[in-house]
Amino acid sequence: MVRHLVAAACLIATAGHAQEVQPAPLTAAGNRAGENAVRQAGDAFGTVIGREEIGIYDESDVRGFSPRVAGNVRIAGLYFDPVFFPSDRISGSTVIRVGPTVFGSPFPSPTGVVDLGLRVPGDKAGASVLVNADSWGSRMIEADIALPISDGFSLGLGGQINHEHMGDGTRDYYYEAALIARLRPAPGIEFVPFVSLAYTPFHEAATIYVPAGEALPPRLPRNFWNGPAWQRTRETELNAGGVLSAELAPGWALKAGLFRSSVAYFEDFTNLIDRVQPDGTARSQVIIDPPLLFASTSGEVRFTRSWTDGKRAHQLHLAVRGRDARRRFGGAQLVDLGPTTLTTPITAPQPIAAFTEQERDRFRQWTLAAGYEGRWEGVGEISLGVQHSDYRKRIGLPGVAPVATTTRPLLFNANLAVTLTPRLAAYGGHVTGLEESGVAPENAANRNEALPAIRTRQWDAGLRWTMAGDLRLVVGLFEVAKPYFNLDGRNIFRQLGEVRNRGLEASFSGAVTPRLSVVAGAVLLSPRVTADVPGVGRRPVGAISETYTISGDWRPPWLPGVSFDVSAYRVSSQTATVSNRVAIPALTFVDLGGRYRFKLAGASATLRVQVENLLDQQGYELFGAGAYRPVWGRAAIAYLTVDL
Repeated sequence: MVRHLVAAACLIATAGHAQEVQPAPLTAAGNRAGENAVRQAGDAFGTVIGREEIGIYDESDVRGFSPRVAGNVRIAGLYFDPVFFPSDRISGSTVIRVGPTVFGSPFPSPTGVVDLGLRVPGDKAGASVLVNADSWGSRMIEADIALPISDGFSLGLGGQINHEHMGDGTRDYYYEAALIARLRPAPGIEFVPFVSLAYTPFHEAATIYVPAGEALPPRLPRNFWNGPAWQRTRETELNAGGVLSAELAPGWALKAGLFRSSVAYFEDFTNLIDRVQPDGTARSQVIIDPPLLFASTSGEVRFTRSWTDGKRAHQLHLAVRGRDARRRFGGAQLVDLGPTTLTTPITAPQPIAAFTEQERDRFRQWTLAAGYEGRWEGVGEISLGVQHSDYRKRIGLPGVAPVATTTRPLLFNANLAVTLTPRLAAYGGHVTGLEESGVAPENAANRNEALPAIRTRQWDAGLRWTMAGDLRLVVGLFEVAKPYFNLDGRNIFRQLGEVRNRGLEASFSGAVTPRLSVVAGAVLLSPRVTADVPGVGRRPVGAISETYTISGDWRPPWLPGVSFDVSAYRVSSQTATVSNRVAIPALTFVDLGGRYRFKLAGASATLRVQVENLLDQQGYELFGAGAYRPVWGRAAIAYLTVDL
């Protein structure tokens, strides 16, 4: 599958003059026809605008780690523990905050921060409708409406119907309804509540291919699903909460958020083609789960005191963060459906599952944080913070007494930017964190098991330069260190040692000419694992040493309303097994597209067409140590957006 990466929209007017980090780009009903990630991105660290994603990082990969797994997700800058990410109905944009973009965002974390921007209804009535189709057979329609009810109350409604056909041959039917509002009961007070409920009645379990021994599988079939007709998952998804912002008095501000995120599976299946041989023969296995539940309540309350002293601006923050997460999983049955091949449809009848008792885990975490931010015009800026976290995990294994673990670390962050010239600044920082290490993958013997919280640390430093016009260049070095989790010799996903990622990252973005915008980035990574476990290689699973991406958007003067865009993305070989004996070869993807902005019955409209994976690149997508999925082939996509 063509991988879409992201570019962070954290605008700094000049590198020498420190500025508060900007919010995620505006996305709202009645204003979607103008969405364009290349034009709206401020750098190449990671931006999502509606359906478009560009840059070198995304929610699952920043500096070689996943900020989503680590728990470094925010909504409007406030702590959020998502079981799954809100859709475009609630969050129309995403920003990756890393390197110099962390300034103005209190309490940064190692592995970066994923900051979601809400699609807040405005003071004007508006609506947007988007209709999408692609060459795989997908069909989708989504709509958003903003209704100003009164001077202090605006209501937003949204919905989506999505019948998606994937490049691996699976299908997914998805229906969603959402509500988001903005209330201003008094001057200086704003409350934004939201709720999104989605139902997936039909989701075919994607095939996971596991070779026999230490080798890549043979060429995997594309646009072909071999699973039996009964292997279909049903689930419901909920995201709800609210964000409160209030000016309590001159220089005193309150910002608070409370969020609920959950997924309930009526039944769940994992489709495994195991022991794949070079000639394509294999064994078919399916893991059948009983009803599963993953849910989390999280939030943050933050008080801020702001004042100025001549050219110096100061902010003091006091915050409390918390979460209460519960998981009910396990009890699955592994069924062997017999010998098969990569291209043979599986017609075995549905077995009668004999489920066992499930595991019930609970996590509670409270964090008290205090921080200071200072900005001195023409000199630089500084960010300091300290956090005390109380983390408790209760593991409810079937048939035994619950096991509890507790940790109470003291964490800190220190970041500094120094103005060297009016357009050039140097930055650097050190951050420690307490992060989640995720759950065991589907091909592990302890699949879905939640792993312990881990201590992490990060150093980074670099230069940011505002060139002519709005052209921006950032070059930085970093080091991130964490415990290393992966599969051991018994196929159990556990800590095997320590991993350290050192690297260089670069971002270039802006309007090269009035008609040409460019976003380009690169990451050169040197990962290293330290472990005493036999068979563990020096590189972590999934490691990629080199990543390059460039995206451009050109508006020809002789075709009003028309723009053409191209993006290219290349990765070096990817470590595929714990032993490091197998690697996925380097891959290069090219996407080519265009858009036409016009009036449709007086309404602003944009027709977007794109060919993904233009070169029809073949290859593998890594799905955990020694497990693979096929890279999707070339696909044509078209969608029409109309703002009413």
